[in-house]
Amino acid sequence: MPIDNTMAMRRRGSRMNAQRENDVLLEQTRRHFFGGCGIGLGTLGLASLMGAGSAAQSVAAENVIRNPQQPKPGHFPAKAKNVIFLFMAGGPSQLELYDYKPKLAELSGQPIPESYVAGKRFAFMGSSHRNNLLGPKRTFRRHGNSGAWVSDLLPHTAGMVDEMCIVKTCRTELFNHAPAKLFMNTGSGQFGRPSMGSWITYGIGSECDNLPGFVVLQSGPRGPRGGAVLWGSGILPTTFQGVPLRNTGDPILNLSPPEDVNDEQQRKVVDAVRDLNLKRLVATGDEEIATRISAYEMAYRMQSSAPELMDTSSETAETLKSYGIANPGEASFARNCLLARRLVERGVRFIQLYHTNWDHHGGSTENLEQHLPEVCREIDQPCAALVKDLRERGLLDDTIVIWGGEFGRTPMGEVRESTGRNHHIDAFTMWMAGGGFRPGIVYGETDEFGFGAVENPVHVHDLHATILHQLGLDHDRLSVRFQGLDFRLTGVESPHVVHEILS
Repeated sequence: MPIDNTMAMRRRGSRMNAQRENDVLLEQTRRHFFGGCGIGLGTLGLASLMGAGSAAQSVAAENVIRNPQQPKPGHFPAKAKNVIFLFMAGGPSQLELYDYKPKLAELSGQPIPESYVAGKRFAFMGSSHRNNLLGPKRTFRRHGNSGAWVSDLLPHTAGMVDEMCIVKTCRTELFNHAPAKLFMNTGSGQFGRPSMGSWITYGIGSECDNLPGFVVLQSGPRGPRGGAVLWGSGILPTTFQGVPLRNTGDPILNLSPPEDVNDEQQRKVVDAVRDLNLKRLVATGDEEIATRISAYEMAYRMQSSAPELMDTSSETAETLKSYGIANPGEASFARNCLLARRLVERGVRFIQLYHTNWDHHGGSTENLEQHLPEVCREIDQPCAALVKDLRERGLLDDTIVIWGGEFGRTPMGEVRESTGRNHHIDAFTMWMAGGGFRPGIVYGETDEFGFGAVENPVHVHDLHATILHQLGLDHDRLSVRFQGLDFRLTGVESPHVVHEILS
């Protein structure tokens, strides 16, 4: 036989052997991940099938077998398991809600000492009374055993201050909405960084296998400035990004199959797409293909789990009333708070509620006289009901509830047709409840005008580090190397866990 034919036969045999090895790997991957056999193939088994030089493919295929969002242990025992972040988009005025300043009221209209504003930058320089103080527009009273000051705008919240850990000295670095929202959610004002919900689900996974580990619910007249990057996964695999659920129609667009496609037909399509993706995964080791496979399977499971989640008909009339839900089918912040509790019950790790409009500069649509009271009425009762509902169902100890926005408002007013305040980054109020945060305390104090912290400042990165700590994650060790740099939620500025606000 000619030598050329012999070499050709050997090459064909080598290709056939490689194809058989890939087919074996594909079948093992399919069986272990989709066939109910449990997890057991492991990285070493994959590596032996694929050859010593295929570490990337091995890791990627392992990620398919090992559902990327399955629960994982943290760095140390956790005090909490879930997070609900009630995000008040626009920057709530702490001076009308939680930070009572009699001196500010007394000196309203008078110049603020230049020492306070020297070298400071504000979002709207031309419209700011840089030297004119604006007294609080609401009545304050002390509440609960803690004696926390809360204004008359939040009567329901005032009734639960002994469940709350109120931090009055939060500070951030960026004074315009979209960058500041990015900073609060991702620890950076730059696009492309993972959000807190993405970091957390990447770190410890989720306890729900038929809903995303990170869910986003929105209410108000518009979406938050910044959009989807606020819940994006950035440099992490896209399987960890937040998934927005809609309040009307399909919870996710195109989730339901066409009416003329039955379940068996759909399963065949999903299986065929999965197998094509698995072949490509085995060939390339691209982890985003693993994410795509996971997304298809999650979407298939969500066709039954998501509508069941959104159907609140099983909730009692008393529960609906406690949240202030008059029409259960109508989109609202109140309904989203109820859905947040239902998501926690189902094991979803991170739930974020965005509610607009809190940008009260003064004007025809956003001022302190009319529009701040309106938005407070929309959120006050639902927030209190959520905390109470979680406590009564035994869920609050394991769930961190966070309330706040991207920054606060200045002690000075603005020159507009009605009363408002400018953006303020040096001191604003947030509160936490449950999840091992100390209940019934007020942490930190601001100066007599509420301009800056005079004791116990808490940077956004400190807050992030503290939340991660409660979930069993060390903020220094929760890190990903990308393009030669180590990235983490808390940056590189040496933030610290605020142990004083923890039980």
